[in-house]
Amino acid sequence: MKKTVKSVFCIALVAALIACLAGCAKINYVTNGTIKAINEVKSGDWKNQGTEGGEEAVLTDDIVIDELTPGTYGGVDFQSLDDVAKYYKEAYDYTKSLTAEYDENGNTVTYYKLLGDEEMTIGDVMIDGSANAVVNKLVPGIAGGMFKPNTYGLVPCYNRNPDLDNNSEDEHKKADHDFRTTAVTGEDILAANVKDNGDGTITMVIQPKMAEMSMRGDDSQGRFFEVLGDISGVVGDIKQVSFTQGTAEDNVKVFYKGGTVTVKIDTKSKEILEGEYKMETTVQVSHASIAVIKDKSAMLTISYVNHYPASDEYLMEKKGIKRK
Repeated sequence: MKKTVKSVFCIALVAALIACLAGCAKINYVTNGTIKAINEVKSGDWKNQGTEGGEEAVLTDDIVIDELTPGTYGGVDFQSLDDVAKYYKEAYDYTKSLTAEYDENGNTVTYYKLLGDEEMTIGDVMIDGSANAVVNKLVPGIAGGMFKPNTYGLVPCYNRNPDLDNNSEDEHKKADHDFRTTAVTGEDILAANVKDNGDGTITMVIQPKMAEMSMRGDDSQGRFFEVLGDISGVVGDIKQVSFTQGTAEDNVKVFYKGGTVTVKIDTKSKEILEGEYKMETTVQVSHASIAVIKDKSAMLTISYVNHYPASDEYLMEKKGIKRK
């Protein structure tokens, strides 16, 4: 996902605003990690949808999974969310210490042993509180066409090469960010549960606490998922978009809630054998204007899923990588 997802999200939002008001608009865009420009919008008559101004959604941090029943699972004692966080950290850190050799386009390379796939799904787009069938058909196609699935180690992660799994490309550049380990604590977890699989493994399900404008490695969501960071600067760089009140920083909000982490762990080695990291995101833009379209709000939801391990077919198709 990495930097490209910022462009995908922003194009989705701007496309939603334009398409809803302009009908069958022609949208040309140029992207190279960040949005450079939205070149032109050509349309006939346009019609406002919904209520002028709109309202921001009220988001509550509801528990969506079963809660922990204290007890022993697979020989491991779990009495609290702190116990869950501690065990997850031990498993995460150990798993990301493991490497394997791969054949990449005829060359032998060393990457993380556990590599994953990724997929993104865009939900309904709301303009001033109302959905529009045209928009909800158009936007996923635009964003989906830009999204190019890749493979990385356990999220959050910068690279499949452990030596490069740090913050060297992070615009916030914090020296304490090394994603070969995790800083997860019990304070990051809203709910969790554990299941004994009866075969020397346990399955752990974790729901991180909600966060707004999450930063990689900095908060409850950023320690579990491949979050966006602050995208307001990217939206602010789109010169065709202005705001009737405040700045992009005031009007662009990203909320993370309801996402889950599911991992299967070998209790003898503490190696994560399988995992699914499902991030749920709500993006809101308020008081946006594009040309004669004034003071509009947009909201969309996006699910981003990382699954481990990636299949041999996925690795070969996406990156030309073959396990040895």
